[in-house]
Amino acid sequence: MTARSLAEVAPGVFVAESEIWASNTVVVVDRSGSALIVDPGITTAELDGLVAAIRARGWRVAAGAATHPHWDHVLWHPDLGEVPRFATARAVAVMAGDRGRSWAEAAQAAPGLEEELFGVLAALPDEADELPPPAPSGIAVLRHDAHVPGHLALAVGEALLVGDMLSQREVPLLDVGHAGEDREPPSDPVGDYRAALDLLESSAARRGTRVIVPGHGPVTRGSEAMAELFARDRAYLDALAREAAGGEPTTDARLADEWVAQQHAAHVARLRALAG
Repeated sequence: MTARSLAEVAPGVFVAESEIWASNTVVVVDRSGSALIVDPGITTAELDGLVAAIRARGWRVAAGAATHPHWDHVLWHPDLGEVPRFATARAVAVMAGDRGRSWAEAAQAAPGLEEELFGVLAALPDEADELPPPAPSGIAVLRHDAHVPGHLALAVGEALLVGDMLSQREVPLLDVGHAGEDREPPSDPVGDYRAALDLLESSAARRGTRVIVPGHGPVTRGSEAMAELFARDRAYLDALAREAAGGEPTTDARLADEWVAQQHAAHVARLRALAG
């Protein structure tokens, strides 16, 4: 099998981009070679390639982590080992309630995945400020409810791993639910998202973050580019709220992507229904 290409974006933080949706897999490695796998990948070939890359470098997989309970973030490969795959307690609950629908999406988009390994997550203690052993030490945990309940961000040295947030490719994706999901979406998805942006930005400033790794799209480097990205996402939320209230259509270059435009339309419809 062909090993996946891993780019070191910060000391000990390696990123591989997926063929689907420019999704990012992150491998965090400490000095001993102990590795944490965050959002492992999507296709069977990519998961095989991740295993090959880890073996080629002599790393040992100690743990996994899922930033949030959407199908493309809760996959695994048997050769990555029987290790805990951490997620927030809320994310574990959401995954348990939506596993059937979520697996059907996964099986259609990426045939050949391991169903018995799908969505097998270990809940983090609510009081945990860092990932517990056997994960590498010193990885801080940030929890919020933007995009989906129990979203997890991880602060690793100079890097902030933010899951499906702060993407140069996608506008902020609100929690407006999925068709067939047995869960009522929140009453204030824009407020939840604003609170998460505030949390992530304050953490980045406090920790001296220099690199933001999103779930999808390019890595953002440097304080100026990071500030612009936060401002861009807040501007989108402002414009979305105005459009939903009957104002002008939202303008954002990211809406040129057909799929992103569809998500935006769902945002507008949900906000209008809530205002209803």
